[in-house]
Amino acid sequence: MSAKVISARSAIIFPPVRLLESQSQWVIVPVAYPQVVPSSNRGVRVPFEIIRGAGVPASHLPFSPATAAGGFVFVSGQASVDDSGAIVSGNFESEFRRSLENVKRILAAAGLTLADVVQVRSYVDNPKDLPEYNALYREYFSEPFPARATIVNCLGGALKYEIEVIAWRGGKV
Repeated sequence: MSAKVISARSAIIFPPVRLLESQSQWVIVPVAYPQVVPSSNRGVRVPFEIIRGAGVPASHLPFSPATAAGGFVFVSGQASVDDSGAIVSGNFESEFRRSLENVKRILAAAGLTLADVVQVRSYVDNPKDLPEYNALYREYFSEPFPARATIVNCLGGALKYEIEVIAWRGGKV
């Protein structure tokens, strides 16, 4: 049976993919990025902008708080940390709120708000916190909700919550 390519033009899919139907099963196949440029010693690299600004939390770890590429802003995992990157421990609600406030500050530096978020990936250390997580989440996000994945039992006890988001910048530059 030959594979059939299905168009995914009606949805925003990142990274770009093709959907193939093969032997009655759907297969997602990555598609090459159109915006690639050669780099001196790193192979193929997508050009991107690092989001910086007043109020953007710093970190001693080797990552950018956020990057922008192809109309999207990618916010790195944000936890309950202060402006210098030091962990601020607390109960689940306080860590959740501080994490979301950090995301809001980073998005503001990119000229965006939580309303521009199209995908959320959350890390909840204790599964018992999931009902509280869902209630708090509704305070920050409303319908139409962004796509979301929630991962549990993953933070090793140092943190109770962490969040990363992808926002659509579109024509806002």
